[in-house]
Amino acid sequence: MNVASPIAEKVLARLGSRQGTAVSAREFLDLGERAAVDQALSRLVRQGAIRRVRRGLYELPRIGKLLNEPMVQSPDELVHAWARKNGLRVVPSGAHAANLLGLSTQVPAQIVYYTNGRTRVLKFDPYSIKLLNRGPKTMDVGGRMAPLVFQALRHLGRSGVTPKVINRLRLTLSRKNKDELKDNIGYAAAWMIPVIEQVASREGS
Repeated sequence: MNVASPIAEKVLARLGSRQGTAVSAREFLDLGERAAVDQALSRLVRQGAIRRVRRGLYELPRIGKLLNEPMVQSPDELVHAWARKNGLRVVPSGAHAANLLGLSTQVPAQIVYYTNGRTRVLKFDPYSIKLLNRGPKTMDVGGRMAPLVFQALRHLGRSGVTPKVINRLRLTLSRKNKDELKDNIGYAAAWMIPVIEQVASREGS
């Protein structure tokens, strides 16, 4: 592989430091003039050194150890990278959130996220992700973990939030995650508040 330019070398270094997550082209503009950065990105894509996930989003190809073949990023990584690029927020919908947290083994037939942007469908080969516009009650929940937990709990419902679910969340979430839940408890439905307090409790942490 012939990287051929200092800008290209810095692009590769930055992508490598981001642990395989997709990065917006905007995040490389401090490396040089826009035209030079775009040229470096295009050349690296042609060389196979990086992968264009979607217009304006790039990643380092990741090779799976088992099959020694390129790995595709998870839809969660891709949609969050897209949201950062466009200055928007996204939150996994209930069924998808429960699956991501390991609270449900059921894989939703369609991947759905809520957003403070417009309703649309995003195509990330091989994924199709539906974005649904939602208001402040959903989108103003701060952080990344609290919105995920809130949506998962809403999906499971009062009767579905068993002691097993609460214990799994207590074991899975870090202290920082639990503090994030408490900071956002004002956005929770009334029945969810005692659940969140149990999950975030320091007893047995």
